[in-house]
Formats: sequence, structure tokens, C-alpha cells
Amino acid sequence: MAAVYTCLDNPARFTARSTILIATLLVAMLAPLLASAQDTPLAGDAAGDTRTQYPVLLRNSYFSINVGYVDYAFTEQQLEPGFAAESIDIPRVTVRAVLIGHQFTKYLSVQAHYARPVQYVSYRNVNGDLAGHHVWMTFGGVTAKSQVSLNHRISAAGEAGVGLTSRAGFESGLAPVVKDAHFANLLFGGGIEYHVNRNWDLLGGTLYSSGNSDQNQPRTLFTSGGFRYTMRELPASVVEDNRHASYIFPEHIVQVSYTSDTFGYGLNNFVSTTVPIFWGGNVKVARGLAVHYEQNVFHTRKIFALDVGGSAGFWRSRENAEWFRTLSIYPLLRWTLWRTKPADVYFNYSLAGPSWISKSYLDGLATGNAFTFQDFLGGGVFFGPRRQFNLGVTINHYSNGNIFTENAGVKIPYTFSLGYTF
Repeated sequence: MAAVYTCLDNPARFTARSTILIATLLVAMLAPLLASAQDTPLAGDAAGDTRTQYPVLLRNSYFSINVGYVDYAFTEQQLEPGFAAESIDIPRVTVRAVLIGHQFTKYLSVQAHYARPVQYVSYRNVNGDLAGHHVWMTFGGVTAKSQVSLNHRISAAGEAGVGLTSRAGFESGLAPVVKDAHFANLLFGGGIEYHVNRNWDLLGGTLYSSGNSDQNQPRTLFTSGGFRYTMRELPASVVEDNRHASYIFPEHIVQVSYTSDTFGYGLNNFVSTTVPIFWGGNVKVARGLAVHYEQNVFHTRKIFALDVGGSAGFWRSRENAEWFRTLSIYPLLRWTLWRTKPADVYFNYSLAGPSWISKSYLDGLATGNAFTFQDFLGGGVFFGPRRQFNLGVTINHYSNGNIFTENAGVKIPYTFSLGYTF
């Protein structure tokens, strides 16, 4: 039932949105290689700026994207007694993203991943209802991975760990037809890696995810190919060049923000449907107050910055005027698109910030457990002689990414912020 409300309800939008997010991450990782000399930089404290080298925790960290074929045996066994389907469609294309991994030694890495099919399993014409019913599947997990070199370009790899399988079924009236399922399971896999250079690798392999007979969930086998990008320590020449460029990247930012639905949800709808680079949601926020603190941990010469931040929000839903609270930590990607003497103009994007939400039901819809994710995108300006003032506007979103069976999603409209940097 809850799957009806999910904000990931369109496979085509998911694919386009995922492509854009992947491109965003690629730009972020390639940004250290980019430099620009189009305008005059402002003077900065170059000697004391250590943020032009990746932080220790990010060096040898990586992300990867894999696309491939999923094999799981959905049959009428998943249907509750008394129900039968005329046909079962099982789309096979699936995406697996390692959101963060870290290579501790030459032979050992640990990584966290999220995977889901591009299109979901569909049971058609159940008991003659002439309709199609989706079974929503998502997979997460943490695995330890070991790799052994076969030659200077090729390595063999194996991984094992613990996964989390989430299945949102469907109902006929009030009777469950395919029940929801949510359980921990074992993961095993292996493959071949081709090392293009010190940062890029091409991947091919298979991952086995065990099923659960008590919940009628079959085992899953995912065979795929893809790539990995690893953030290696930057050369000293690049670090020094970026450090002495003297563009200002504020190190600390404190912001107070106010949310209002006065201007509607047009931008939310545009970037979640017309240009699918963000998420919508079925629970609409009418008002909100929030505070943010962000610290810059890395920046390039002129354009790209990576911040980590924390926020606390107090929100009121639109339909039933229900108040709820959130606490979040998050990564923030910021691109300074235009630097002028009076102000610097930027675009920012934050995704998958682990969060706590105080209510699991809002406006009669199930949003899932207390754990969720915060996402936001927007832009703004830094101004003042030392760029010590900030004005911004964002749109926000909360959802659990379907790692739980209920996931209505929270849509937050225009949020205006006033900040101070130091």
C-alpha cells in the first residue's frame, strides 16, 4: 500500500535522475583538474588554507556505478492464498551504486551500496481485475572487499557482507495480495577489475543476495558492469596552485532559514517531473524554520567546494497542519558559477544526508521509520569584502529511498536563508 505513495514512482524519471546525479558526482571528482583564469581573484589567506588537498578520510575513498541484469524468481508463490495472476512481468535492468567505499590497504576495502531495478516486477490481471500491480524492490548493504592483482592492469575481487532487502507489495481492497517484506540477509560476490589509471577502474562481476523463505522472497543474483572513481591524494603542484589562487571559499557558514508555500510547489514539480534531477513527495510542507551549520573541507582553485553540515528543522504540513521535527547531517556540493567584485553566485546540491524525522505518519500518509534522508538543491550569493554574508534559496526533500516499505516522501517548497561566514 505504501508503495503507491513513493516518490520514485516512474522508472523513466528514475533513470534520468540517476544519470544526472551520476554526472554531478563525476563533475565533483573531476573538478580538482579544472582551473579557470577568466576574472580577477580576491585576496585570501593562501598560506593557511589546507583545504585544497582531499581530507585524510576521503583519500582512497571511492564511489562506483554498475548497471546489469537481475535474476530473481518472482512467481505466484509470492501471492497470498486465494489470488492468481494472469501474467508476471520481471524487468531485468538494475542499477547498483556504491555510495561510499574506502580502500584501507592494497588488499582490503569496505563499501556501502544501494541497488534497485529500473522497472519493478508487475503482477497483471490479478483475479481478473484487468490491472497491473507493482512490487517495489530495493537492496542495500555493507560489504568487505578484497582484491588480488593478476597483472599490472587486472585484479580479481571478492566481497562479502550484510544486506538489507525491502519489498513493498500491494493489496486488493484491504486484503494483502503480495505482503511487504523487510529483512537482513547475506551478500557474496566476485568479479574482475581493470585499472585504467590511478583514479579510474572498470568493473565486472556478480553479487548474490540471499532470500527469505518465511517472507516468500527469492534469492537475487545481480550481474553487472560499471566503473569506479577513487579519490587519490592530489599532486603537490595541483594543491599549491589551487591554494595560491586566492579565491575565497568560506570555511564556516551559519544559516537561519524560513520556508513558505506562498509561492507554491512549481519548482519542486519542475525538477522532479519536467527536468527530473530531484525528488517530489506526497506530504507537502506549508511552513518551516531551520538552522544550518556547514564547514568546508575541500575546494578546488575556483569553482568546486565540498562541505559537511548539520541542520535542525521544525516543519508544519499543509493538509492537516501537523508539526514535526528533523535533525540531519549531510554532504554539500557547491559550484561557484560567477565571481564578481561585489558577490559570488553559486549553485549547491546535497543528497542522502542521514536524518531523523519525528513522525512516521503525516497528513494520513506513511513516511516510514524515524530514519530518513535529507536532500536539497538551490543557489545563492556570498557578498561583502570577505564574503562574510550569505543569502540563499533552496527546495528540500525527505524520504528513506525505499529502504523501508513505507515512503511517502516530504516535499518542502521555497526555503529562504540568511547566513554569516567566518
